[in-house]
Amino acid sequence: MPKVKVCGITRVEDARFLASLEVDYIGVVAYPKSPRFVPSHEREELLGACGKVRKVAVVVNPTLDEVEELLHQGFDLIQLHGEEEVTLAEAIGMDRVIKAFRVGEEKPRIDERWREAHAILLDTYSKEAYGGTGRTFDWSLAREIIESGFRVMLAGGLTPLNVGEAVRRLRLYGVDVSSGVEIRPGVKDREKVLKFLKEVKGGESGLRYHSGKAQRR
Repeated sequence: MPKVKVCGITRVEDARFLASLEVDYIGVVAYPKSPRFVPSHEREELLGACGKVRKVAVVVNPTLDEVEELLHQGFDLIQLHGEEEVTLAEAIGMDRVIKAFRVGEEKPRIDERWREAHAILLDTYSKEAYGGTGRTFDWSLAREIIESGFRVMLAGGLTPLNVGEAVRRLRLYGVDVSSGVEIRPGVKDREKVLKFLKEVKGGESGLRYHSGKAQRR
């Protein structure tokens, strides 16, 4: 079963909710130009609310010093979402890096050394933004990359309505969702999150939500 990453978390209550569902990754955006950006002074409480879930800092073209500061703050993984070179990931530690590639009409060229990363993430190319656009891309391009041996997390326009199809069609390491389960940027819709998880699991999720916490059936 693919792992689930819910990205663009900005609120402590959403982090606690996701931790109660035991999602695999929670993503926090540390890129100031994003509408889901969380400033440094707000991250400690947010990370604390994530519990044991792996915490991912999403950055765009950072310096190594900036990455080391994020790891010091308590992030487990760094998601490089810009035009970063593999040498930066090697300096961070490849097993601590998720490298995003934005996919347009053609399959992106991916350096073979990225095979050593924790995962690569495929998102939809946009001139306007580095992610969170809510638009899908041609998943056959993702299949080619998966079949060439990369560990792939799929992003880009995933919602409760289409993630089940993605999971059925592709041998994914994981799926990444942000705008597809939101009320507005940075504010998650709990019912959409539950429906998303149910679809990833291929049917009944075994979860219900009552009185402020998730419970197993």
